[in-house]
Amino acid sequence: MVDGRKPGEYPSHWEADVVLRNGSTAHLRPIQPGDADKLQKMHRSQSESSVYMRYFTYKSALTAKELKRFTEVNHMDRVAFVVVRGEDIIGVGRYDRLDDPTDAEVAFNISDAYQGMGVGSILLEHLAAAARENDIERFSAEVLPENRKMLTVFAEAGYAVRRHFDEGVVMLEFPIDPTEKSRAVMESREHRAEAKSLAGLLAPSSIAVIGASREWGTIGHTLLHNLIEGGYTGTVYAVNPQAFELGGMRSYASVAELPGPIDLAVVAVPREGIGAVITECAAAGAKGLVIATGGFEKDGEAGMAQQRELVRQARANGMRVIGPASLGLVNTDEATSMNASVAPGMPKAGALGLFSQSAAVGVLLYAASVRRGVGVSSIVSAGNRADVSGNDAMQFWEDDPSTRAVGLYLESFGNPRKFSRIARRLSHSKPVIVAKSDVMGLRLPPGHAVRTTQAPTAAVDAMLRQSGVIRVSTNEELMEIAQVVASQPLPGGNGLAVLSNSEALASVVADSAEQHGLDVTLSHAEIELDDGASRALPRLAAILATALEDPAVHCGIITLLPVAGLNKASVAKTLREAAASSGKPVVAVFTGILEPGSVVDGLLDDGKHEDGSNYGLPCYSSPGTAVKALAAIARYARWVAREQGEVIEPVGIEVPAAAEFIEDALGAIYGVELLHLSKAQAATLLGHYGISVLESANFEDADEAVAAAHRLGWPVALKARDENLRHRLDLGGVRLNIPDEASLRSNILHMREVLAPYSATDLEIQSMAPAGQGCVIRAVEDPLLGPVVSYGLAGDAVNLLDDWAHGTPPLTNTDLADLLNAPRAAARLRGYQGLPAVDLAALQDLLNRIATLKDNHPEVSLLEINPVMATTTGTCVLGVEIWLGNAQQRTDSARRAMRH
Repeated sequence: MVDGRKPGEYPSHWEADVVLRNGSTAHLRPIQPGDADKLQKMHRSQSESSVYMRYFTYKSALTAKELKRFTEVNHMDRVAFVVVRGEDIIGVGRYDRLDDPTDAEVAFNISDAYQGMGVGSILLEHLAAAARENDIERFSAEVLPENRKMLTVFAEAGYAVRRHFDEGVVMLEFPIDPTEKSRAVMESREHRAEAKSLAGLLAPSSIAVIGASREWGTIGHTLLHNLIEGGYTGTVYAVNPQAFELGGMRSYASVAELPGPIDLAVVAVPREGIGAVITECAAAGAKGLVIATGGFEKDGEAGMAQQRELVRQARANGMRVIGPASLGLVNTDEATSMNASVAPGMPKAGALGLFSQSAAVGVLLYAASVRRGVGVSSIVSAGNRADVSGNDAMQFWEDDPSTRAVGLYLESFGNPRKFSRIARRLSHSKPVIVAKSDVMGLRLPPGHAVRTTQAPTAAVDAMLRQSGVIRVSTNEELMEIAQVVASQPLPGGNGLAVLSNSEALASVVADSAEQHGLDVTLSHAEIELDDGASRALPRLAAILATALEDPAVHCGIITLLPVAGLNKASVAKTLREAAASSGKPVVAVFTGILEPGSVVDGLLDDGKHEDGSNYGLPCYSSPGTAVKALAAIARYARWVAREQGEVIEPVGIEVPAAAEFIEDALGAIYGVELLHLSKAQAATLLGHYGISVLESANFEDADEAVAAAHRLGWPVALKARDENLRHRLDLGGVRLNIPDEASLRSNILHMREVLAPYSATDLEIQSMAPAGQGCVIRAVEDPLLGPVVSYGLAGDAVNLLDDWAHGTPPLTNTDLADLLNAPRAAARLRGYQGLPAVDLAALQDLLNRIATLKDNHPEVSLLEINPVMATTTGTCVLGVEIWLGNAQQRTDSARRAMRH
């Protein structure tokens, strides 16, 4: 058996929906005996050239013997995957294990109609991942020299491919362990495909509103009306079997009756009719569907099962799904001008991309953007987020020249490791603001399996912070920040100029700014504005321009009390023009100025950047709100500007040996939820990662303890084996620096008397570790985030103050340094009240080894080192506990697969 499987069985995660190079979708799965007719159909549709390239000869049809061999595999020594579109096979990839059980030969056959769409590279990724699970290390292939497309698939896969000619055939060989290059290749292809997938939905050439209605107030009526009134530049079709005319145009009874193809279907029909609509849309060549119909979640598991089936049906026929319960899509680009949503009007064009998982919150975000005058580039309302997710939206916005900043409201993470990876990349070029309420904690998306270990809620914040995301708690906070980053440059540092016509107000703003981490380098509170607009406005402009010329000033806040004769619009225009050439962000606070019909918080005095995007002066009614927004942007700017570091593999680690040890340990307990490793087993596993554990010994009587002490070396420590007492010196659970046999015997006797009330008289002995600062390191496989590493200083810091730092591997050296310094008690590591500083490099190296181990081995459900002594010359691990589990497939692996 492999991972507990019997011959003929395969893991469920081998099936996957995938996105092709052109943005359409397909389904990948292991081949089945029932695929013989489909395989024959594909073969007969191939050109003579394609057949020759695959079999090195031409054959008009496959024989019954060949069909049996190709479709009946054991999923271990022989594995074959098919990529299916609808009922048709469009690609086949297989491997056969060779005489050397670590080698396998691969072969591919791609339908002529789908060549050049990335089917071959997807099959190679999935075959390699399956082969690694079956203990195969290398692939080989025989390719004809003229088969340039397949040679390109291998050459561009990112593996170290060796090639040579043998009797007119190109022989290829390569190891299939993921490399940095192969991962980069996969992520690049994934990015291009998913970005194109959403781009096709946001810029369709034709849209069918299915379930369109003439009844005012219905969703079908609203969607059709908004699409027409928004000035959509493409072709619109209304589909309703009960109407002959809708919205001034002909209505069609079904999609099949439409006179032309459709790119996007906007669906507002009852739930029971959606399946038939998907079938019709697939026949019409639709690229995707926006499903406004909701209510699936109200029917519990039955409703969610129906939703999953609809998504499966759509993906298998090449279509993406937005929704169900989606409020629609918006694209303000004048070339498209699409308001395929329930938004009451076409939003103002601008530079902010908005994504909402919640329909209700999507309405609030839209309303907030309108109220604040913040223009948007596009809006995606994902509803139940059964398919298209925030990850897809970020992939698109990364390449979209109209989008300068991204705002997302999330209720859960479908694929958090992928989210972290994409957000980190996107954040380098565009600010990413995420609103995720604290009360949601680590909420799992529907259907997500619950594991027995879980990271603390703070790990979510750590993941977002590590990815460069600007985390906020509410939609209003999102817009408060968005109106700055969508219209202003980023600050080049922390220096802040505070300008005001009130000394008291300037002082309040300066104090607040310093509390939020900004450095007030200039505070000017003597601005005279009472002598009329003709004098006051030029003076205000000159003062601001002079302040921004100071190299120590990186951003500015102008906070003004009401002045007779000056209106907000004229002041805003003056400030915007004065700041425009500085390249520094400036915001205004109009405290107490409430002019009829004016914007209280938002962008005033709109202009255009050279690239055509809008800009203006971000305005606030509250100084505290303005300061908080600027401080968040300054933190983000520092993250962008700093060295991001690189993932550095620790020296002296033995990954294959560790994997084999884990597999052997789990082999005997397949089906058991968790396996607790013994002290010796835990030390062995850590040893494969270059981590030594200070040996300890259990004992029953004093004679055994004395013998162990002689072997381990004096002086020794005596500890309770009870997990709640083994670190408690105050409760008598630990005794240190026992120098000799007599003292040891006496301490054992007395310690057992002290611990008797706790029923914790089982003891262990350990040689004394060097003096230093105790730390705790914990690593878990979280059901939401995947691997999480937590670290803190042992004792009250973590036990009472919850002073933990968290990181989600893989961790760069910069991430590790941040993790090391994050706990509030970390100052003790650098020398505290006369104590010497510890070896920080050694402690960071240990954190890296633990993070690398956890990232490489999801089977490690929980690992805890408590304590590790950080000393002046290194680290010493005193205690370790490790639990192993049968890990589920992580949501982000070395193969492209869409989230279910």
